[in-house]
Parts: sequence; C-alpha cells; structure tokens
Amino acid sequence: MKQLLAILTSLLFLQAFAEDDKTAKPLEVGIEEHLGDTIPLDLTFYNTENDTVSLRQLVDKPTIFSFVYFDCPGLCSPLMSGISDVVGLLDMEIGKDYQVVTISFNITDTPEKAKAKKSNFVQTISNGREDAWIYLTGEQENIEAITNAIGFKYKAQGLDFAHPSAIIMVSPEGKITRYLYGLTYLPFDVKMAVIEAQKGLERPTINKVLEYCFAYNPSSKTYVLNITQITGTIIIFFIVVGFSVLIFKRRRKTVKN
Repeated sequence: MKQLLAILTSLLFLQAFAEDDKTAKPLEVGIEEHLGDTIPLDLTFYNTENDTVSLRQLVDKPTIFSFVYFDCPGLCSPLMSGISDVVGLLDMEIGKDYQVVTISFNITDTPEKAKAKKSNFVQTISNGREDAWIYLTGEQENIEAITNAIGFKYKAQGLDFAHPSAIIMVSPEGKITRYLYGLTYLPFDVKMAVIEAQKGLERPTINKVLEYCFAYNPSSKTYVLNITQITGTIIIFFIVVGFSVLIFKRRRKTVKN
C-alpha cells in the first residue's frame, strides 16, 4: 500500500511539474545558450567611422562578442572594463589570435557615441591594435536578429534596459562556441575559450595539451582540470608500460632458453 501511495505521489508531482513547465513564461532577461549555432553573418551594422559593415566582413578569427548600451548606468561599463582588463593580461595577441566585437542594443546609440565610449576602454591595447576591438551600432531589425541568434535577452525599462552580463565566443566560421558570464574574466578562461573556438584551425601543440587537460564546467561557467580524463590517460599509460615490460621479460627468457 505504501509503495502504491509513493508511486501515485510521484506521478502527481511529475504531472504538476510538467504543467508548470508548459505554462512557464519565456525568458525575458538573461542568456539562452545556443551553443553550436551559427550567427547570421550577413547582418550589417555601423562602425565608429559610420561605415556599413557586415559580420561576415568582420568575423575572420575567434571573436569575443559583448552587448551593451552606451548610457547604461549599471553593468555595461564594468563589463567593458572587465574585457579591457583581460585583454591586457592575456598572453595572446588581439588582432592576430582573436578580436572583440561590442554591439549596442540601443537603437538611439550612434557611431559617434560608440567612438567616444571605445576610447575609454582601449588603453590596454598597444601597438596600434585598437582596431581589433570593434564597436558597432545598428538598426532594430539587425540588433534583434543578432541578439536572438546568440540568446541575449534584454528588456526596455523606461530609458534604460534590464540585461545580462556575459561575453560570447564565436569561431571564425561564425559558430557560437562558449559563453562566459559575469563582469570580470580570468585570462585562463578566456584563453581556453579562444583555443576552443580555433577548432579546425592550425595551432601550436601546447594549445592541444591545454584543451585536453581542462574541460568546461557548465555549472560554474569556468574551465576545470579534467581529473577523470587525465587519470584515465595515466592508467592506460601504465598498463601499456606494464604489458611492454612483461612482453620484454618473456622475450628475454625465450632468448636465454
């Protein structure tokens, strides 16, 4: 009898959960991850010189995307400071190994405002590579298309916006490969995300080793040491060595006999 009651209770709980899930409202503000999707590269925006450029023209290497609006009183400036800081700390060369694209999701932002805002955050970029951090503004249709494709959900609140804080890594082919959350980013996490976006491209052996030894943890949104994979590799290595030693000893005994 107790077992029957437990089964019935479980079924009722699952049914209630399913009904709640059906009536759940779609996410209004936040990130809906679209890992593996390709962004629409034919979308056009305006750069800081008021030139019309397409994402296809720009995305030719691993690209860090971020979304802001320039009059933001909250997250946007700290987010751009976080990007600026990590760019200054990375042992990779911006403009060569990767680039940054920041898009305003406020249609009232202009190329002039983008240029002024950019000047506040590119001090960490030297050797004339400031152009590798690209600031874009655009029209509503294209802004909605890129934010929907990436899963960046924001909502107007008066003159301001409620929005999440994250950077999104996109491969040279336009594929979304990683999301990193927050306002500050560890150089190691960003480097690993860049390496991951380089899949299919030629790269140094050390990068392959790093990618093998560390795995992305979706719960903490960071890279962690892949203990299971490393342990398995070590065990297999010692098994192979052990078998090799046994075979060698047997051959020596055969030769002696």
